[in-house]
Amino acid sequence: MLSDRSYMRDSYARQTTSVLTWLICLTVAGFLVQNVFWRWFGPRAGESLDRLLELSIPAIQSGRVWTLFTYSLLHSTGNLLHIIGNLLGLYFLGRELLPLLGSRRFLRLWGSAVLGGGLMWAATNWSHGGSISGASAGVASLLVFFACLQPNQPMTFLLFFVLPVTLKPKWIALGLLTIDLIGFLFYEILGSPSPMGFAHSAHLGGMAAGWLFFRFVHQRDWQNPDRVETSGIELPKWFRRVQKTPAVATSPFKVNLTNREDLKAEVDRILDKINSEGFGALTSDEKRLLDDARDALSKR
Repeated sequence: MLSDRSYMRDSYARQTTSVLTWLICLTVAGFLVQNVFWRWFGPRAGESLDRLLELSIPAIQSGRVWTLFTYSLLHSTGNLLHIIGNLLGLYFLGRELLPLLGSRRFLRLWGSAVLGGGLMWAATNWSHGGSISGASAGVASLLVFFACLQPNQPMTFLLFFVLPVTLKPKWIALGLLTIDLIGFLFYEILGSPSPMGFAHSAHLGGMAAGWLFFRFVHQRDWQNPDRVETSGIELPKWFRRVQKTPAVATSPFKVNLTNREDLKAEVDRILDKINSEGFGALTSDEKRLLDDARDALSKR
């Protein structure tokens, strides 16, 4: 654990509020504001708020492009399971992924998933109309990203919030993908309401964003040339483009460990990188320097 290392505990400021906490607070705040408008100010005020923030075809046509993001802050006021399910998914998946991705990349993943889900839904329902709200597209992206990262790590969840079930992430992701594809092809794309009540196109857009982010952002060689990682959920080999990795000349990574100020400055830089990009973005030399710094600082 990073927090077990001396240079992560004593001399450096630590972030007090994570981006995950902010996302959860914003989602809860959006739900509370919805209820205040609907229950205290009446249906007219509630409908006005929903029209302002939820995603709909008229909203896009009238130029309210912010609804491609703000729809994720609204949830059904008549169904608590809608927001509870999304909050649980955001919390449990987010706490696993945030330390690896860092605040900036985690927020980019969430934002791209919400946008991708909104665009996919709008493209599918452009001629059918309707509206959507909820953070399901973002949660779907986190699930797919986690399934690509740890496809065989057992996950235990409560089925119908009652029955404990343990499955591998890759099977959960593939199962939800199958359900959404069936709902998308046989109901939503034809303009019929899904019997499950899901916006399948938004889920599919979020899943696609999660896989693309893992494949083309998280795995990019320039972010971590020493990392070799494969996804448990991959496209067929005939569909994938083979990329040749050019040879990159590397220079020795040296820091004077005897100079305490230089050492602390370099550790500061690496900790800033962990905070913004995640521990997985470090090179092997940077990880080695952190271990050397721990030993050097512990002897003083």
